[in-house]
Amino acid sequence: MLLRDLVGRADLRLRLLHGDEAALDRPVRWVYTTDLPDPGRYLSGGELVISGLVFRTSEADTERFVAALAKAGVAAFAAGAAVFHGIPDDVVEACRRHDVPLVEVPEEVSFGAVTEYVVGSVTAARGERLAVSLGRQRQLLAAVAGGAGLDELAARVGAEIGRTCRVLSATGRLLAGGPLPERELGEAVRTFLTAERLPAATGHASDGARGQRGNPAGAEAGAAQRAEPVRTVFPVGPSSELRATSWFVAVDGPPPEGDRAEAVGELVAVAALDRARRGEGLRVARDIADDAIALVAEGAGERPELPVRLRQAGLDPSAAHAVVVAAFEGRGRAETARSVLVDAAAHLGPPVVGTLEGHAVALVPGDPALLDRALARIAPGLSGERLTVGVSRPAFAAALAGALQEAQHARSLAAQRPGPLQVVTATEVTSHVALLAAVPDEIRRTFADRVLAPVLAYDTRNDAGLLETLEAFLDCSGSWSRAAERLHLHVNTVRYRIGRVEELTGRSLAHFPDRVDVFLALKSR
Repeated sequence: MLLRDLVGRADLRLRLLHGDEAALDRPVRWVYTTDLPDPGRYLSGGELVISGLVFRTSEADTERFVAALAKAGVAAFAAGAAVFHGIPDDVVEACRRHDVPLVEVPEEVSFGAVTEYVVGSVTAARGERLAVSLGRQRQLLAAVAGGAGLDELAARVGAEIGRTCRVLSATGRLLAGGPLPERELGEAVRTFLTAERLPAATGHASDGARGQRGNPAGAEAGAAQRAEPVRTVFPVGPSSELRATSWFVAVDGPPPEGDRAEAVGELVAVAALDRARRGEGLRVARDIADDAIALVAEGAGERPELPVRLRQAGLDPSAAHAVVVAAFEGRGRAETARSVLVDAAAHLGPPVVGTLEGHAVALVPGDPALLDRALARIAPGLSGERLTVGVSRPAFAAALAGALQEAQHARSLAAQRPGPLQVVTATEVTSHVALLAAVPDEIRRTFADRVLAPVLAYDTRNDAGLLETLEAFLDCSGSWSRAAERLHLHVNTVRYRIGRVEELTGRSLAHFPDRVDVFLALKSR
């Protein structure tokens, strides 16, 4: 109810001693009767405070009491006239100073009658709002049951409250509602990720934004619009969840109140249900994704199982796909990295995301540059966290194992760079990894077998440690002493083993082209 409803009640004969039209439009949330000298601790705002002025023994008492009401943000102060046979001037002046609406309750009107009217009106209004809310919830749930999508539900709530509603992910993926300019999208995501408390309002309307909303006449109207937030963001899901893996609802304008706030809350609840439903679908597809990524890691590019798994996961096996590897620092963070990668990779199309060796791995279609922009949006929300990402060049199924190695190498480079988020793409990888990634898996394996098969066979028969010695020797740039120190062997033993390798492979490791062949064969296994 509004204060004007109470003052306008003829049988109560209340008289407004201080307050203008705006004051009469203040909502009365509840009623509180007191004669405490300082009732501030018991007030939360919006109450009609009723007092018989028994607390008043001096003007200082009045000042203290009214100041407490103003600080609490009460709707109005209803003062009884019975004790002083009217309302003392200092009470009126204090209410004027603190801008607290003042209502006189005549001697013949009991506080009980005023209280009964306020409680009855507020309770009835709450019942009506509850009925409206339940009706809206039934309509939304019926729409969901009837197959309505999240986009349709956001539009329905937006039409009801007179504002545009959008549902977005932490990487800026639009799940419902119309698109946003990149700057405003980034601001909405940044507000969601960094606000100390949610819901939170984004920045204020710029001159351009004001022009789009209309040009209100007068400097006062213009100033008011300059102070209006562009939109308000609400979290979807539990507050304990990492925001970088969450959704949020963005509503144009300042924080909605009353019925509008309730309608937005119901949209948030439906969005949470939709997110849970999609999450269940992703969990069902998780095993298929893990199988596909495991086949890629095994170098099964030429085997018929891989195209089948890619098709089952929703990818076109005849198209090229980039491989993305992501990781948070610290153990046990693979699932968090996977959740971030699922959201970011969805900007490119249906992603296949799993885990491999403690890292999140995705196979994605399209332009990986879009992925880089999506990941960059969550950087403000990584306070205290560190996410490193490597992205390969697009590769066809036969060369996906090489692309995986390229992405892993790129992520290793990212891990060496400072900052909460580092994304390294294949264009920054200039080593042999880039060369090998472009070669189909079967060709790489054939080359490795042709060069190293005699060495592997000899080790199998004799447990001679030739391969281990060869890897150490090449890692030490051909230094006999450093290789011996690493392997805890005598230098002569290293020389003997490398000599056996040269005999078996027919290549001299002192000859640079032969050394390159052996090195690439090792990296192609």
